[in-house]
Amino acid sequence: MGRVSGKVALISGGARGMGAAFARALVEEGAKVVIGDLLDHEGMMFAEELGEDCVFVHLDVREYAEWESAVQTAVSSFGRLDVLINNAGLVKSARFDEHTIEDWKIVIDVNLTGSFFGMRAAVEELKRSGRGSIINISSDAGLQGYEAITGYNASKFGLRGLTKSAALDLGRYNVRVNTVHPGLIRTPMLAGMEFPQDHVALHRLGEMEELGKLILFLASDDSSFSTGAEFIADGGESAGLAHRQPAEAG
Repeated sequence: MGRVSGKVALISGGARGMGAAFARALVEEGAKVVIGDLLDHEGMMFAEELGEDCVFVHLDVREYAEWESAVQTAVSSFGRLDVLINNAGLVKSARFDEHTIEDWKIVIDVNLTGSFFGMRAAVEELKRSGRGSIINISSDAGLQGYEAITGYNASKFGLRGLTKSAALDLGRYNVRVNTVHPGLIRTPMLAGMEFPQDHVALHRLGEMEELGKLILFLASDDSSFSTGAEFIADGGESAGLAHRQPAEAG
């Protein structure tokens, strides 16, 4: 307990799924957390569940003014901001030759521009912290190409570049910037759906709690010498293709 005691974190897309798992992990280890989301009812209910160490703020990551408000909420509620987790994201599935201009714009606006907005709005408070950590949630799709998710692929690769550039610029202030690259994680949105993972070394989906432990590491001072780096939690998917061997008769 207490790995992030005294720290204050802001998480976009924090009302449910992975963002909620990150918030819970941080609060359990002593942090104060502001969760931002478009899902007002779910966000307020979740913040109430976590108690006095968590507050909710409405946040459309495409609106810079809402990011400024979210940062101010962290400071007014808890006195500081030490950790920013850019978790909000979306995917639009279509082959390249069928990917619409409208879908391209919204995916880039949410996944890439929204993350830049968050970083830009938070940077002065993170510098003031003297031990800031920005955690950008990318994807395996930020490491390798996939069919039929053109905009998502581009946004997640772009987030890697944004992260490395910011890490170089902000290191002098002891603000660290890293990306996390999950594979397929079991979230409530996947309930009842089948996703064979025989191509993945560990042959299974990841669990939100497993990813939460990685986020906790990056938010804490345990990762104090890590910046500009990719942290991969994909069960080995990006290592190459795995194939389940048939069970031996015995």
